[in-house]
Amino acid sequence: VQPVESGGGLVQAGGSLRLSCVASGRTFSSYVMGWFRQAPGKEREFVAAINWSGGTTAYGDSVKGRFTISRDNAKNTVYLLMNSLKPEDTAVYSCAARGNSGLGVTQPDYNYWGQGTQVTVSS
Repeated sequence: VQPVESGGGLVQAGGSLRLSCVASGRTFSSYVMGWFRQAPGKEREFVAAINWSGGTTAYGDSVKGRFTISRDNAKNTVYLLMNSLKPEDTAVYSCAARGNSGLGVTQPDYNYWGQGTQVTVSS
């Protein structure tokens, strides 16, 4: 599985963006998918995760109620809808795939990583 992100860009505070992550491979539907982000000078932070069916999700505390993760297994794609964006959401957002069934919330939980997409929120 090789994730490739898209959809980043520049947005004003209060605005919205939707990130997409397409993961190659026939077994995409068997993978837990996650989003992480890393701001300059900070450690990589867990954002959201979703199980194989989309029925179970998890979110980092800083994005709960504002971000929504979803997936379309027919398109091998996972999405991150980001609403009410704040300047502190500015970061490189990376998509990751996990080969085990449980949701993972730390970097070591994930086996495959994309290159990331930049999201910049202006005040």
